[in-house]
Amino acid sequence: MFVAAVAGDFGRRGRARWGEAYLRGLLLDGDRKSIEPVADRLRAIDQKPEDYEQALQQFVSQSPWDERAVRAGLAKWVGEQFGKEGLFILDDTGFPKCGDDSVGVSRQYSGTLGKIDNCQIGVTLQFVARDTVVALDAALYLPKAWTDDRPRCVKAGVPADVVFQTKWEQGLAMLRRAKAHGFTGVVLADAAYGDVTEFRTALAADGFAYVLGIGSTLKVIAADADLGAVPPYSGVGRPPTRPAKVRPGTPSVSVRDWTLTRAKDFRTVAWRDGTKKKLTSRFAAWRVRPAHQLSAGREPLPALWLLVEWPAGADGPTKFFFAHLPADTSLRRLVTLAKSRYFVEHSYKELKDELGLDHFEGRSWPGWHHHVTLVLLAYAFLQHLRLRAGKKGAPNSRPSPPSAASSNAA
Repeated sequence: MFVAAVAGDFGRRGRARWGEAYLRGLLLDGDRKSIEPVADRLRAIDQKPEDYEQALQQFVSQSPWDERAVRAGLAKWVGEQFGKEGLFILDDTGFPKCGDDSVGVSRQYSGTLGKIDNCQIGVTLQFVARDTVVALDAALYLPKAWTDDRPRCVKAGVPADVVFQTKWEQGLAMLRRAKAHGFTGVVLADAAYGDVTEFRTALAADGFAYVLGIGSTLKVIAADADLGAVPPYSGVGRPPTRPAKVRPGTPSVSVRDWTLTRAKDFRTVAWRDGTKKKLTSRFAAWRVRPAHQLSAGREPLPALWLLVEWPAGADGPTKFFFAHLPADTSLRRLVTLAKSRYFVEHSYKELKDELGLDHFEGRSWPGWHHHVTLVLLAYAFLQHLRLRAGKKGAPNSRPSPPSAASSNAA
């Protein structure tokens, strides 16, 4: 059984029954996947005179099972079923909320909503293998207005050891957990993560390859730019390869300005089949060095790829990426990786519309993390059913709602 393989007994005999019931409720057809409608559907199918609503509420919001241990079980199971080599997609999504009592809720920007609004933000790590995407991990972002207010956190059940973390720090922690479970792959993320020098540096130090979106104003220099004289070799230790001090006035330009002076380098690249034809656009890539604090005399960061998209007919370049990949990586490979973030757009739609990722109506920290963890399990189970049935697990076609029979297999 799936639940036994992934979560065991959720830490205590008897809990597995309600974990399985909650998963069945998430997988059954229905517009809302909050506790009350889930309980109503289960009661109608099982025909048992039990208080499903109270039992599910207790299991999700009050029972002290460890969601981190369950996600570790999920990671092990995903590795066995789908493999451990693929792509990591780091992203975040908004959960609109009314009021200010739900844990983590604040007026903050959500890319999902496209504006500042009252919402929670969840950071997720998804993994793509064998053309199938599964969600491995998730974390609730707590703004400083929450972490600086301990009484408020205590009321919402936030553990005492939880401190403020940026979204990229939460994402990095999830990537490190996935790596500890044996997963490998290129990290993909948008400019909210790619613009952060500390994040890119940490990824490279941890041995992660990446293709990250960036803003148009980040500055670069050519990978082979002359930064000044290298000190003479003293005969002791390794010969120096870096200048003793970056030459004052070494010029750098924004990635947009870099691109505008190299418009002739662009060529058309196809990266995958669309619904009617191959998807194509115009791209170019160059080896550059990010010029972080170059004007202050700091040496630029190590060389990487600058990948830029400039669609035919557009007035200028539209998308920019830094890619920490070998110097002999082909342009098509760079483009294919950069465009593989499309998986997350479809998976979020299914996680929310079909499985109720954002339907939890409780207010507590344990409740949010328990609900989200169970949604991650339900999604992995659904993707496995498709794979076993010989269907592509890539979410580019809308699935039929799971039947009661398939949900019972959980």
